[in-house]
Parts: sequence; C-alpha cells; structure tokens
Amino acid sequence: MTDTANEAVETKNRLSEIVLDPASIARGNANIEHEREVAIYDLLDGNTFELEGRDEGPYKLSIGLVEDRLALTVFSAAAETEEPIVAHYLSLTPFKRIMKDYFLVLDGYYQAIRSAQPSRIQAIDVGRRGLHDEGSRVLIDRLEGKIRIDLDTARRLFTLISALHWKG
Repeated sequence: MTDTANEAVETKNRLSEIVLDPASIARGNANIEHEREVAIYDLLDGNTFELEGRDEGPYKLSIGLVEDRLALTVFSAAAETEEPIVAHYLSLTPFKRIMKDYFLVLDGYYQAIRSAQPSRIQAIDVGRRGLHDEGSRVLIDRLEGKIRIDLDTARRLFTLISALHWKG
C-alpha cells in the first residue's frame, strides 16, 4: 500500500468527535473535569478506532451509562444523518474493582501533590498508571471483535469511562 493509501486508511479509522451523554455525567471536581478535558483533547489529537467489518470512518463516539452498562454508540462523522452505525453495551462489572482501586489511588495522588515529597508522588503515580493500564487492557479485551483500538486510545477512553462511572 502506498503512503497516501495508508494515510487515507489511518484517517478513516479514527474518532473525530467525542460526546459524553449529559444524562450520565454531572460536573465533577476540578481534577476530574481536567482529566476528562485532557482525555478528550488527546483522543481527538491522535487515536486508532476501527469498527470490525466496517469502513465508514472517521467516527463520532457517544459514551454514556445505560442501566449500569457502558453504552458506546458510534456514528459516521461524515454522514448527513444522525443514525448510529452501531451501539455496544458493555457490563461495567469487569471494571468495578479496577475503578474502585483507581479512585482510591487518585484521591491519594491529588492529596499527595499538595504536600508530599516528590518521591512519594512518583510512587503513587506509578500505581495509578498501573491501574490505568489494567483498565485499558480490560477495555481492549471487552471490545475485541467489535472495535479495534490501540493502547493509547484505550487509556484515554478508560479515563472518560472512569469519569462517567465516578459520577454515574
């Protein structure tokens, strides 16, 4: 495949817009709001998002919670209609322990950055990143056969899912 053909495929297999379901999320504290904004900005700046067996990207993704399930609704960003291409509903059960631990570590991290020694902050951050990576791998596994994402995309989506879960 030529470089131009590779670029066309890469630009199609991505997210160009993220929408968080307003019914699923309320304003959080400043730290959660900031994490969410950074995750959306970074996601839109660079991501890999490919619907298995489909070629209608780039995509718009709506993320929300429906009856304690994660709802990922995918639209074609280029389509004139607002009809979804596909919607996937994932149980949050595989994420619950990870998110519980992640929020505990996150609370400790935000407290530590106010007064702890840099070595303590770094140690907490290593634990936070480890849990974040674990949640990201679970997301990749749960989407297998449905949506293909890379680890960086999964990490940013996990941040958004955590924010929804925390407020949901």
